[in-house]
Amino acid sequence: MKFQRDVYIAGVGETDFKRQKTDFDALGRQAAFQAIKSSNIDKPDIIQSAYVGNATNGLVTGQTVFTSLGMCGHMPIINVESACSAGGMSVYCAIKDVATGLTDISIGVGTENHSMHRASGSAFSPAMTDIETMHGAVMTGKYALRARRYMYETGATIEDLALITVKNRKHAANNPHAWFKGDISVEEVVNSRMVAYPLTLQQCCGISDGAGAVVVCTKEMIKKLGIEKPVKVNGSVVRSGPYHNRPRDITADDITEATAEQLYEESGIGPEDVDILEVHDAFTIAELLYYECLGLCKKGDGLKFLRDGQATYGGQCVVSPRGGMLSYGHPIGASGAAMIASQVKQLRGECNGYQVDPIPKIAMTHVTGGGLSGTEHAACTMHMLSAAW
Repeated sequence: MKFQRDVYIAGVGETDFKRQKTDFDALGRQAAFQAIKSSNIDKPDIIQSAYVGNATNGLVTGQTVFTSLGMCGHMPIINVESACSAGGMSVYCAIKDVATGLTDISIGVGTENHSMHRASGSAFSPAMTDIETMHGAVMTGKYALRARRYMYETGATIEDLALITVKNRKHAANNPHAWFKGDISVEEVVNSRMVAYPLTLQQCCGISDGAGAVVVCTKEMIKKLGIEKPVKVNGSVVRSGPYHNRPRDITADDITEATAEQLYEESGIGPEDVDILEVHDAFTIAELLYYECLGLCKKGDGLKFLRDGQATYGGQCVVSPRGGMLSYGHPIGASGAAMIASQVKQLRGECNGYQVDPIPKIAMTHVTGGGLSGTEHAACTMHMLSAAW
């Protein structure tokens, strides 16, 4: 997206991520209320458009989220579904409204509750009518195939994959929003129940519930609201996967690579400049592949990047500083928005107990959604953010 004017983040909100007894609409309201309050907004009806990302909780999800906040009837509330990319895409839509002059202030929310609506033990399908899905290619199986190929090509071991869980749980140790956190050993990860070789239970994200919200606005509105630490949106990109029926390299990621290239070009910020990064680490192998796909290191060097400590504190780029999906779990429609919320708080130095030091200046988020036989994912949403004070 080429911005016609600058866009800033005024406030963010996120709930705890876990198995919730609170339904998706109330979770969304909690996150939205936090974002509105932290934006110094007294009357929510000044917000001019709202987008709500959700994947599985039925119809008119956005309208149910905003019923008790005095916002229905004052603005368009538009619902966004793009599988795991839905929450990030809702923020993208809010940014687009402000960037193109359609609004001066908008909000993007991602919210989901699986626990109250989904049969326990059932697996998510990439896309209901896709040929791979009809032949049993659930997401865990798909990532297991990618892991096996990566291990074959690079010599990586199951213990190497386990290092990512160990790292991300350590990052989340003092994060009050994270579900799984603290010390876990490589041995505990490797010896946990096998799900789809080589992915054990502790290498897979939990199925959790939660919500995230982001208020975006113009520079003039930032001044009007008195925001002391505005975060600038340097780039926001959504792409769909390039569908084809040719053989493909499953250790690469066509849509992520294309989205990242566009984001770097439009933002003027390269991978070498990024201080903190949230990726779609639904499985350990995913984060390892994304080191390479996003240009943090060369193709084939992801394992060395991990082993050398370049993805943690003191390294080149702190990857998954909140603990990632491996610590938060993954409420499909919520994760993308919550990623952005957590990165904004890192840029502002507000993450007591798990703050990256020194305080980062540049943050990036990455989330994918769905899957099809001719592409790695159906959608990808990425954002580039920077401290602007």
